[in-house]
Amino acid sequence: MPLRVNPTIASLTPYSPGKPLSELERELGITQAIKLASNENPWGPSPKALQVLKEALTSLHRYPDGGAHYLRQDLADHLKFDPNHILVGNGSDEILSLLVKAFLSPGEEAVMADLTFVMYRLAVLGEHAVPVEVPLANWTHDVDAMLEAVTDKTRLFFICNPNNPTGTMLTAREIDRVLSRLPGHVVLVMDEAYYEYVRQADYPDSLRYVHEGRSCVVLRTFSKIYGLAGLRVGYGITTPEIAGYVNRVRPPFNVNSLAQEAARAALTDDEHVAKSRGMNEAEMTFLEEGLSKLGISCIPSQANFIYFDVGMDGKRVYEALLREGVIVRHIRGPMIRVTIGQPTENHRFLDALQTVLTALAQTR
Repeated sequence: MPLRVNPTIASLTPYSPGKPLSELERELGITQAIKLASNENPWGPSPKALQVLKEALTSLHRYPDGGAHYLRQDLADHLKFDPNHILVGNGSDEILSLLVKAFLSPGEEAVMADLTFVMYRLAVLGEHAVPVEVPLANWTHDVDAMLEAVTDKTRLFFICNPNNPTGTMLTAREIDRVLSRLPGHVVLVMDEAYYEYVRQADYPDSLRYVHEGRSCVVLRTFSKIYGLAGLRVGYGITTPEIAGYVNRVRPPFNVNSLAQEAARAALTDDEHVAKSRGMNEAEMTFLEEGLSKLGISCIPSQANFIYFDVGMDGKRVYEALLREGVIVRHIRGPMIRVTIGQPTENHRFLDALQTVLTALAQTR
């Protein structure tokens, strides 16, 4: 007898994390491949985090703190909130999935952009709810069109700011407009995984909305600028009421003990954050100038990646770059996303891209 799988789940395409370097090298018979596909911090984790990890190894036979008490307290002190405003998760991805589980019933809706972090859509469909996807305008969230899409069935309203994969951001004025028009039965979820990289002065102070008691959740992560992607720890700031509902569906021990200790240490390492931010800005400028010399215009980014149009089939470019030992991300059509790497990696990427574009242009 064949398996009986829910049709919605059966129709989903699993999230593709991309090839690991070792597998790419084995498949293609190459060495020294570089990965610029996952928006990781190329400068690595905080030295303070590495030190506490060594010290924490002896307690691995114990379950982690199920409520992440000390991490939540440190985050609360850092952000000037009470701990009952703080959620922690196995990456911020888990928190958004818990939000979907807590607030969406089958047939209810969540509004989001049509080109944004793919896990919003997958999480919503996984709960048999309806993702309402609104096209971007000039590569940015079209907040007015998204607000028009809100109905009595809407429960969640996702904004990725800066947006992944475009790198664009909404201003404080635009977020104010969203909150002034959202009905009370809708929770605004602001995913700020890249907020530490933002350079624009009019980026919203989203924590102010939580202080005001608005129905919103701010998601942040230790996976990006803090360099702890391999440990999977994210956090959310919201009202105690919303946090209470999420905690009802949160599994016990969802953040492992090493992740909790490393995150606590990384949170104190302002020097590492400042260095990572400064190097990201410098190398982004280098990449933008290099892409411009190749005749490629970039979408202005406030994150640690660049999204651009290669002027031809992006999948062919992506696959040709793989054979050059460079892993980037093909999103759709002619669009490629590249993570800002270290200087040698960025030079390597530009050289490989020039080689690939020249070769493919001759075959058109």
